[in-house]
Amino acid sequence: MIRFNCHQCGRLFTVRDQDAGRRANCKTCGADVTVPSASEPVELHAGASTPAHASAAAAMSGADTGATATIAPETPRRIPMRIRRLLSDAEQMRSAFKDFPAIKVVSMEGDPPELYRIEYNVKSLDRGKKPNQPVSRDNHLVEIQLTSEYPRQSPKCRMLTPIFHPNIDPATICVGDHWAAGERLVDLAIRIGEMLAFQAYNIKSPLDAEAAMWADLHATELPTDTRDMRPADLD
Repeated sequence: MIRFNCHQCGRLFTVRDQDAGRRANCKTCGADVTVPSASEPVELHAGASTPAHASAAAAMSGADTGATATIAPETPRRIPMRIRRLLSDAEQMRSAFKDFPAIKVVSMEGDPPELYRIEYNVKSLDRGKKPNQPVSRDNHLVEIQLTSEYPRQSPKCRMLTPIFHPNIDPATICVGDHWAAGERLVDLAIRIGEMLAFQAYNIKSPLDAEAAMWADLHATELPTDTRDMRPADLD
């Protein structure tokens, strides 16, 4: 394929190699353009908008006889809904927690991101070495994986650091019962922070029965962190 710019407006075109030497009119500005040969050096630069691709049949018809034809831009591809959602999630996560002390996005993986590691500077509990005697822990690392079924299905969330909580075990953070496809990823990240702070927990159907029993017996000591886990400027 040959790629070249309109010499007048800069619009980028892509045509077949066999169209080299043919003439046409740029549909953007109307200028006469000649397709360079495949071996001819061409300096490409950004055009007026998105790149345009010429159809060999329609854009170059009649060029051999000296007649001119219009090079028509290709219709822009529609971005799939899931990709748009992932891009929106990434931008919201960057913006919401950019300067927020309690929650920090440590890393995003994928293009667009589908794997997040989030640091929580929240006062919570670690199991400790003695039964039913948890110890305080102020720093936590959480992994959020957006599966191929996201957002229809909830993300897979797990702790990467020790925790003592009724609704969290080493493999799972129990968020599925509360998930809806319309929920934003930033809101889920905030909800996990509220869980870590014992502002939100459920002792009736626990993942960790020992932690649920402890929380039931020490309800007056909870939450462990009373700060608002939602950034003040978040809509």
